[in-house]
Amino acid sequence: MTTTNTSHTTTGKKVIFNDATLRDGMHAIAHQYSVDEMVAISKKLDEAKVDIIEVSHGDGLNGNSFNYGFSAHTEEAYIRDVKEVLTHAKLGALLLPGIGTIDDMKRGKEWGIDTIRVATHCTEADISKQHIEAGRALDLDVVGFLMMSHMISTADLVEQAKKMASYGAHCVYVVDSAGALLMDDTTDRIKAMKDTFGDDVEVGFHNHHNLGLGVANTVLAVQAGADRVDGSVAGMGAGAGNCPLEVLVAVLERMGIPTGLELYPLMDCADQLVRPRMERPVQTDGNALMLGYAGVYSSFLLHTERASERYGVDSRDILVELGQRNMVGGQEDMIVDVALDLKGK
Repeated sequence: MTTTNTSHTTTGKKVIFNDATLRDGMHAIAHQYSVDEMVAISKKLDEAKVDIIEVSHGDGLNGNSFNYGFSAHTEEAYIRDVKEVLTHAKLGALLLPGIGTIDDMKRGKEWGIDTIRVATHCTEADISKQHIEAGRALDLDVVGFLMMSHMISTADLVEQAKKMASYGAHCVYVVDSAGALLMDDTTDRIKAMKDTFGDDVEVGFHNHHNLGLGVANTVLAVQAGADRVDGSVAGMGAGAGNCPLEVLVAVLERMGIPTGLELYPLMDCADQLVRPRMERPVQTDGNALMLGYAGVYSSFLLHTERASERYGVDSRDILVELGQRNMVGGQEDMIVDVALDLKGK
């Protein structure tokens, strides 16, 4: 099935679709994609005319560590081999300041990335300044990625986005890392961003399906004027996964909003390549639902389940406590502390 190549936001610009199957999806399998699997999935995504394919450790460039998990291969191998098979899509990577460095970004550029997304907690945009400026100096497409965007007000989020824009970001993202945003929250944040930046800076939306709102919220983001939106094939991502890209494309086409993507290759990729690779079903089960309900970072899921099994504490209690303590990405080591505290009680 071929769709028309004229997807537009309310401003008339084409929506850019960023696929996170090979980056956020790393979380779902403890970062264990083989290079061959990445290449096979990338070929299908490229065939489907996806605009940007993101490849890196789930926690971004240089995420390989004891805290975050070691990937099966080096990022250089992943990125170089995927780059070789792309004929349409641009290649992206994620970087979290404090985990990845400017040198990692430079190496990523050498290996073939076109886009770098610089991710910070939603209140810490100021730590992205050097990295965003370095990305611009490298002539990369630079995105500011404001994680856990449900944790602050729309007005405060806009102020943080302004900082990233002032550093040179081509695009700023509302990132619902916990899948906790309700529908009005999504519309309010995207609309406020668009009202602030107009056509000067693009606005993007990334979310998780923990409350079952992945597709609905992404559609609302498009309707509110988002220039870029994320998805992953079969929802492959942390927690209950990201917005399932093939479902999003089907819904938008049914709504009369052309996407420019081809549905059949996305469906084939989901059914033939991605779902068979899932070690744990990516779905809104009880623990994934608790991520959204408690407002907890989606990549905490597997870490929490391991701690629950090891210490004999209900994983849901761990997630609720993490939410009450406002734990954020990068604090994975606190999951064990919380489990031990609960066990002591």
